[in-house]
Amino acid sequence: MAERNPPLSYEASATVTHPQKSPALPPEVVACLNNARFLHLATCDSLFPHVSLMNYTYLPSTPFHSHPSIIMTTNPSSKKTLNLIKNPNVSLLVHDWVSHRPPTANPNLTQTSSPPPQATRSSLASLLLNLNSSALSSISATINGVARIVERGTAEEKFCKEKHLENNTFGDQAREERGLLGGPDGASGPGDGGRGRFIEDEEVRVVIVDVKDGRIADWKGSVWDFVIDDGTTENGGGPTNGV
Repeated sequence: MAERNPPLSYEASATVTHPQKSPALPPEVVACLNNARFLHLATCDSLFPHVSLMNYTYLPSTPFHSHPSIIMTTNPSSKKTLNLIKNPNVSLLVHDWVSHRPPTANPNLTQTSSPPPQATRSSLASLLLNLNSSALSSISATINGVARIVERGTAEEKFCKEKHLENNTFGDQAREERGLLGGPDGASGPGDGGRGRFIEDEEVRVVIVDVKDGRIADWKGSVWDFVIDDGTTENGGGPTNGV
């Protein structure tokens, strides 16, 4: 029996029937990237996937590339870096949903589920829930692309690292929010989102993901696909990773 009243943008999740082609990311994805604090980076070596939570910076273009790019930094000896060297194909997941999990409707006081049965909705949780339903766009985006480790000492590395640091340096509001959530209120250290260790450190490598295509899903279950049309039929030449 056919699904009753499917979403207007419905298509089977395993197919790509009519992707939106554009030289730029869809505005919904751009808004999501601007709202979200972190993204999930999936890399793979052989048959074993690896997922990392990452700081990131989205740029619609750079002086070195005209197509959309996502900048990240990584420890040169990390698992994800080793995966990227062997296999530059990556998938990113970004969403702007507030993921606080409320207590279940009928909590069992003897179970050890998450969250604990004694948890109740706080005023902060209510605030986050309201933000999630009204102020944010409530989509998730899977972004596929090819990662490239930027060669050390180049103008491109300097530019990307400066942009990435600028985008992940937060002001007074972030410090106030950390205090509200019970975290440290200093400008650096454990409450800086890992900026000092994962971005500013001299040993980190800059990774650029050249976006190729992706899929958008909303909270109603609708999905639609997009493809970055850069005017070419295949990737350009040159080394994949500047290692």
